[in-house]
Amino acid sequence: MEEHMSERRDPTSRIHLCDCNRSFALDAGRLAAGTDAAMQCHHALCGAELPALQTSLAGGKTVHVACTQETALFGELAEEAGAGERIRFFNLREHAGWSAESAAATPKLAALIAAATTLADPEPVAAVQMSAGRSLLIIGEAGAALGWAERLAGSFEPAVLITARSKDVELPAVNAYPVWSGRPVRLGGHLGAFELEWTQHNPIDLELCVRCNACVKACPEGAIGWDLQVDVDACRSHGACVAACGEIGAIDFARQDSARSERFDLVLDLSAEPLLRRVELPDGYAAPGRDPFEQALAVQALGEFVGEFEKPRYVAFEAALCAHSRAKKTGCSNCIESCSTAAIRSNGDVIAVDPYLCKGCGTCSTVCPSGALSFQYPRVPELGQRVKTLLAEYARAGGTDACLLFHSAAAGSAAIARLARRGRGLPARVIPVEVWSADAVGLDLMLGSLALGACQVAVLAAGSHDAAPLEAQAGHGQAILSALGYGGEHLRVIEADADDWQALERALYDWAPAMTVAEPARFRLLAKKRETLDFALRHLVAHAPATTTPAGLPAAIALNAGAPFGQVIASDACTLCMSCTGACPAGALRAASDAYRLEFVEKNCLQCGLCEASCPESAITLEPRLLPGEYGTEGARRARALREADIFHCTACGKAMGAAPLIESMIARLSGHAMFAGEAERARLRMCADCRVIDMMKAETAVKAWDLTE
Repeated sequence: MEEHMSERRDPTSRIHLCDCNRSFALDAGRLAAGTDAAMQCHHALCGAELPALQTSLAGGKTVHVACTQETALFGELAEEAGAGERIRFFNLREHAGWSAESAAATPKLAALIAAATTLADPEPVAAVQMSAGRSLLIIGEAGAALGWAERLAGSFEPAVLITARSKDVELPAVNAYPVWSGRPVRLGGHLGAFELEWTQHNPIDLELCVRCNACVKACPEGAIGWDLQVDVDACRSHGACVAACGEIGAIDFARQDSARSERFDLVLDLSAEPLLRRVELPDGYAAPGRDPFEQALAVQALGEFVGEFEKPRYVAFEAALCAHSRAKKTGCSNCIESCSTAAIRSNGDVIAVDPYLCKGCGTCSTVCPSGALSFQYPRVPELGQRVKTLLAEYARAGGTDACLLFHSAAAGSAAIARLARRGRGLPARVIPVEVWSADAVGLDLMLGSLALGACQVAVLAAGSHDAAPLEAQAGHGQAILSALGYGGEHLRVIEADADDWQALERALYDWAPAMTVAEPARFRLLAKKRETLDFALRHLVAHAPATTTPAGLPAAIALNAGAPFGQVIASDACTLCMSCTGACPAGALRAASDAYRLEFVEKNCLQCGLCEASCPESAITLEPRLLPGEYGTEGARRARALREADIFHCTACGKAMGAAPLIESMIARLSGHAMFAGEAERARLRMCADCRVIDMMKAETAVKAWDLTE
């Protein structure tokens, strides 16, 4: 087919587009005008026109192919040509071409081509090394657990913990693997390093038992089954089994040391109620329940975890920004409460993230108000650059009312593909943006995208374990935008998957465009969450439609609980003890240097609640809100007085003693003590330390040393 290229041809790369047997339209001329690279359009690149791709690969150029269906075929050709590192794939067919609005999709096609061919690969993410051997713990009722242990003994190194009796089940005749009995207490750890703690409640210690079955035959009540478990309710303590066991000493009804623990690489939990109850179970742990078919599938899956693995360290943590706790007072626990894998725990004043358990949903970074947790796969700056490129090229090609659709790489892509194949496809103005996990799309990315020129931002929650945090973030953002005068609905979370692609179609086609910012911002989204929010809000406020109305910008925008903006309110009960200033992790509360005054910088406030938890007078409450005026000028980060008090002076010498409310509060509390029962004692509380001693000496009636004579 005809080759198209721009006047500024890039000789180092070549783009191959394909309309997949003419199933959608490609305006080659308009698309080529937006790129520096030579571009070729095809009808059957994977068939009759395959030699064109082979020629490009042999020419030493970086080759971009707009087809993801035939990556195996094209990748094999690249390897044969020694060009495996020089071929890139991107999707135009499902993302833009297969659409009821395909004729109007050229601006979106141009944007997708620009992003795929001009952006550098993301910086590598730090990796977590994991390894697992064949040590497999099987937990459950004797029959099922021993049955699977026998089947798997040739491919794993099994160990069995029997948790329930099966009287007629016999232990294996060959002692080829450990068998214990007991009650699980705690299962922790991760793939390759699971640790189980249990209590040995069976009087027969199966580690010492030689399985001679003498105890079974000796028991007059038949309380010992062939599984060598003792039915303590049937046992009458005759001691016949102990005598039969003899010098082996495996039976002890008075055992004191019952705590046991072992480490394993993998765990097959056959219990009716799983030991781990989490939304996302750790790799290497399977809890299929009692269904034999599900158990077989679980065993097959566990076999895939044997070996050495590497996975991204999805989240970065900056302890200095964490607002979790101070002085044993808990503030923000959003990340702990939202983590689906139990990978985040309290660790003193901060939190700790276990990278071995983390599966990269990113919800923790979304709900973190300070940015102490930041998602790395991809990083916000890299994702922001992609958004900026997409929006700029879309506008250059004549597109309007751009709507960004953030979606996960797996479940989200599957839903979009199903919509393209069976429904109307994505609208021409909807630009898909792939991320590892849609749960990591926080308020900074939402508002930042709108400031960069997007009309709307949608998050496809396919694959999300809980869309509530996303809904909350979108709610905060929409409240701010509506109050600033931006008409319409700008933020939407769409709960749909591949099986419910019709819901995605309805949500996108029924969504009327909203008001766009008059001038797209030029800044880049930054790694620090609060800085990105600051830039985005400054731009949105500066161009807010409300500024042109008679009413102007609102003085304050009310937000729902959980918003990362707001004010602190100090009631009259505040004594200016300043406990809150020491607890505040963001410098929002501070003590004035020139007076007894509590000052507040609202722009710094995270609404973490540490000040509220630390206040001994219960005088502090939080009010989520946003002050648009704080983002109007460069010098808007100003402090205001929350509470100010007079100085309390010593009643004897006039020396300054501290803030009057604090001293009065102290006096009120001590006045009821027996040491201050008299008026004179209570009066001394209003004196400084020196005057208090002098007054006590004057009132002393005992004989003094200087009054003594020989």
